[in-house]
Amino acid sequence: MRRAVPFAVAIFTALLLQTTVFPKVTLAGAKPELMYMIVIILAMLEGPSVGAVIGFSGGMAQDFLQNAPKGVTALTLTLLGYTVGLARTYIVTPSPLLPMMLVGLGTFGGLLFYGIVSALIGQLSTGWLYLFKIALFSGVYNGLLTPVFYPLLKRISEGDRSRFLFGR
Repeated sequence: MRRAVPFAVAIFTALLLQTTVFPKVTLAGAKPELMYMIVIILAMLEGPSVGAVIGFSGGMAQDFLQNAPKGVTALTLTLLGYTVGLARTYIVTPSPLLPMMLVGLGTFGGLLFYGIVSALIGQLSTGWLYLFKIALFSGVYNGLLTPVFYPLLKRISEGDRSRFLFGR
């Protein structure tokens, strides 16, 4: 229960930043997708079950803020969080570039999946080439922002464990 509050604050902060600050700061017309980044980083740190729960919670929160069909972002982020959490167990390299690459590739793949699901339900309002371009540049943007957000989320993730281990 104690871990739910910091994770909820991280989701709320990401949604707040994504809707107020980052729409004005774009990279080749694409804005960062902070919720995708939060889900991917926490799934890397915590595993598939926490990644899926954070993905669903953050996705539903984002769906209710957008004027889009409810549940598409939640589905995308749930699957993304679970997949990245599973992949974490097979990656053994301690490279500092690994989180940046995973966030970039995960954002790219997640946005393409979101576009495919939107097309299947008849809600895709852009062309496929534009979707690919936005997914690519959002993935790059999220990858570049990862060194800023990763240490903060790692501290949130490990903060509760250190209190548990040392009996505070």
